[in-house]
Amino acid sequence: MTSAPGLRRQIIRSLGLMALGIISLAVIGTYVFYAIAVTYVPGSISESWLPSRVEMIWIGSTILIALGMALYVAVRLSRRILTPLNSVANSLREVAESKLDARVPLDEQAIGETAQLVRDFNTMAERLQSMTREREFWNAAIAHELRTPVTILRGRLQGLAEGIFPPERALFEGLLRQVEGLTHLIEDLRVLSLNDSGHLELQRSEVRLADELAVVLEAFATPLAASGFTLKRELDAELLVGCDALRIRQALMALLENAQKHALPGMLTVRLHRSGPQCVLSVEDEGPGISEEVAASIFEAFRRGDPSRSRKSGGSGLGLAVVKAITEAHGGSAVCQSTQRGGSMFMLSWPVSLKAQWP
Repeated sequence: MTSAPGLRRQIIRSLGLMALGIISLAVIGTYVFYAIAVTYVPGSISESWLPSRVEMIWIGSTILIALGMALYVAVRLSRRILTPLNSVANSLREVAESKLDARVPLDEQAIGETAQLVRDFNTMAERLQSMTREREFWNAAIAHELRTPVTILRGRLQGLAEGIFPPERALFEGLLRQVEGLTHLIEDLRVLSLNDSGHLELQRSEVRLADELAVVLEAFATPLAASGFTLKRELDAELLVGCDALRIRQALMALLENAQKHALPGMLTVRLHRSGPQCVLSVEDEGPGISEEVAASIFEAFRRGDPSRSRKSGGSGLGLAVVKAITEAHGGSAVCQSTQRGGSMFMLSWPVSLKAQWP
């Protein structure tokens, strides 16, 4: 950090200049005083150890000037040090009172560590405010996602208890689907929480990933076909990948569910290949495409490319966030980009080798 020794240098330089000035005043000034006194008023010089009246005036003037120099340096230096510190202290009290928009203005005269302290405090306050807004958003989003299935469950169960609804198989299947949706939401929230806290554990092993993904594709083939999708596979059958196969299957399922809900019916291409030291898994659709602004934040929790369509087609808004969490836990990254055919490609990449991921 280049500014760390700034305050130390400033204090040393200020005190050094002050000492040099006082010494110069005492030594050089004394020589000048006696030179003038001896030349023009020799009778004003005392011949004993007691100073004369003129010498007392000179001594008193020298002391006052030296004190003035010391006071000037002390006030100027303390102002440059204490002013930002007091500002930080006042802003800290405001933050403690839940005023998270408190910021410390950076004084142009702030030096060294004090200026860095102001910048660090403002950065901390901004992050704290951002985290608070994000927490409030999460609480509202989670409550919104839980409200609908819980309301449906409560209404149906109350109707069963009061004899309004007959206990039919279709009703119980609907209730079971609502419970499964809640279970899925809770699991997604658990994965994201574990990833944020750094405790998302992976059961890593070297597997032939194409075989693992084929299981997911077989399970989704029928529902995708019913939705008008043609599934195209481009999987490297010989590629050995170090990963948690269960988590990667979970990520692929989330991508396929996302495509089924939001993409236009057409060709859906799933690719698995190696690119240098990276394993690349991608899902590409044929539309309607995603803008660059939306693509930049589409992997964030509860962020939907088209909120109105998402509400109609369902989904909690957590699927792609879980995909990103799983990929990052493998030491990789997840991106969304437009394709030449007007569709979107969701691409996951992480190191192929176990050694590359976990040295």
